Amino acid sequence: MSKDHILLFSVATTTLLVGAVLSSTNVTADTDVVDTMALGVPQSCTMSGTGMNSHTDEIENGTYSSDIGTTTLHVFCNDNAGFAIYAVGYTDNEFGKNVLTNSTLGSTYDIITGTADSGNTSNWAMKLAINQDSGDTTGTNAFALDNNFGGYHNVPSTYTKVAHKNTSTDMTNTTGGVKLTTTYAVLISANQPAGTYTGQVKYTLVHPASEEPLQPQPSTAGCINYFANASSAVGTMGCQSASDGASVELLASNFSRTGYGFAGWSDSYDYATNSSAHFYGPQETITVPTGTTANGLSLYAVWVKSAGSIQSWNGCSSLTAANQATNIFSQSITALTDQRDSQTYAVAKLADGQCWMIENLRLESTNSDNSTGALAQGYGTSSTYGNFSGLADAESTNFSTTTANSLYYSGTQSGDASIDIGTTNSPVYRMPRYNNTNTSARASSPTANTRAMYSYGNYYTWHAAIADLTYNGTNNNSTTGTSLCPTGWHLPTGGMAYASGNTSGVNVTGDASTFREFYNLGYDIMGSTTTAYEDTPNSGYAYYSSNTTNSNGDTATKAFRKFPNNFLYSGRFNTSSAGNRGSYGLYWSSTALSGDDSYRLYLSSSYVAPGTSYNYKYYGYSIRCVSGS
Repeated sequence: MSKDHILLFSVATTTLLVGAVLSSTNVTADTDVVDTMALGVPQSCTMSGTGMNSHTDEIENGTYSSDIGTTTLHVFCNDNAGFAIYAVGYTDNEFGKNVLTNSTLGSTYDIITGTADSGNTSNWAMKLAINQDSGDTTGTNAFALDNNFGGYHNVPSTYTKVAHKNTSTDMTNTTGGVKLTTTYAVLISANQPAGTYTGQVKYTLVHPASEEPLQPQPSTAGCINYFANASSAVGTMGCQSASDGASVELLASNFSRTGYGFAGWSDSYDYATNSSAHFYGPQETITVPTGTTANGLSLYAVWVKSAGSIQSWNGCSSLTAANQATNIFSQSITALTDQRDSQTYAVAKLADGQCWMIENLRLESTNSDNSTGALAQGYGTSSTYGNFSGLADAESTNFSTTTANSLYYSGTQSGDASIDIGTTNSPVYRMPRYNNTNTSARASSPTANTRAMYSYGNYYTWHAAIADLTYNGTNNNSTTGTSLCPTGWHLPTGGMAYASGNTSGVNVTGDASTFREFYNLGYDIMGSTTTAYEDTPNSGYAYYSSNTTNSNGDTATKAFRKFPNNFLYSGRFNTSSAGNRGSYGLYWSSTALSGDDSYRLYLSSSYVAPGTSYNYKYYGYSIRCVSGS
């Protein structure tokens, strides 16, 4: 009898980017030459397989064979965050299948897992041994085995930790890394039918050591279930009812993860290495796939690790424009951290060639001053962190309507806290934001778009959005250069982008005098072959109607919500409460129309007005920021 064993690796890799910038002039005597190189080394751990001897043996019935072939896993880290290695049965690329199978004989005669050295039942097993090149071999930082895998152990049916190293300090100055050798054993009972049996074990490296490996999650029949897909993520979400072939709008994310940006949903838990993975915007409309009614559909949060500070980031030129077919881990999407409050945002180069946040701004206030660069309560400017003004504390705090911090909340800290907007000349007209990230909503497993969702972000009046340091400036028919966006970023410009009486629209990329960023993004998302914008004599602004589609067949409202654009129906905050969540998307531009109104991006199921419609400045809308001052 022969037995084949196939070993499969899951290897994490990181690309090293090196940028050199040279500045020089014609060199003569006493002329300085400045030569600068910038080198970025991302934290990483990599695992590879070496010395893969054949895991094959011929075994007679009623016999036991051990140490069948060897495979060595080689791990190298360039930081001290540590790592862990997990293993799981993966026969025929089916996750959690921990048997040796014979496709001809069927499952009745599969070789099950076990200790493989005794009993009358055929089984197979694995054991590990440490073979370090360098580093500690004893003590708390040693490369150590877990769960008794030092001896023969059954192949696990779920991810099981087999080895770990809590810190990798001793590995950062050597190329040796550490090694882990695996061998296998099999016991064949007297009545096991002859044939060729095959199986797989999948090894996955996680980094840092505190993380857990990603793995598929079961969904409930007739449901779309949303999973955080990271042990360090916070938040809960419930079942969204769905049936085969139905048109369903996905739910916005209620998950957050420190140091990571949220880029959307995927139907694959292993989207980072799965070339067949599909990606969806957080509120994209999808056709529910067949099998959901019977088995449910599992969708997983797609996370992008922060690449550093968002302040004065200048890496947009190194990214390529993202689209629905672009793998999330190509050079089109990154994540960056706002140094004012340590919030991390996914960032993508979109169809217009500019880099946009693809998450709504969540900036909140603190009670500290700006002496340490922290976000200040009240008003001020910062060349390092960007402008800010009039941000209110949490809903549970009441403010006087006559003081500088003039936002007045009534009620408790809930998703429906009320606000006294006051008159257009009072301070409350100009200030602040409504906080939508209350604790009760994060813990209540929301299952409808009307519930408070973390990714809806905060709502800001227009004067707060532009960091209006004059407190009551109108900026009539003009675009302001200040905003709550981080330094090096700005609010997108808005406004009408076609000549009076021109109902066909204008390709604004070729008309700098009418350039509007929201408009231009819409034009590029919908494609140059599309009739630009529809306009009716009574509408007062240009827009895409619900029956306007691009070359992909997507309506404008779907295209804006689709990955990677990710615009949400996050709603707005009006005079008394938050509303329209799950129905409308409303985003401030930096362009004012008059003393009372400013331009905005508006999207609903009926149409999209990309920065051409307008409304009162005291309404609370969402914010998206664009790279560049």
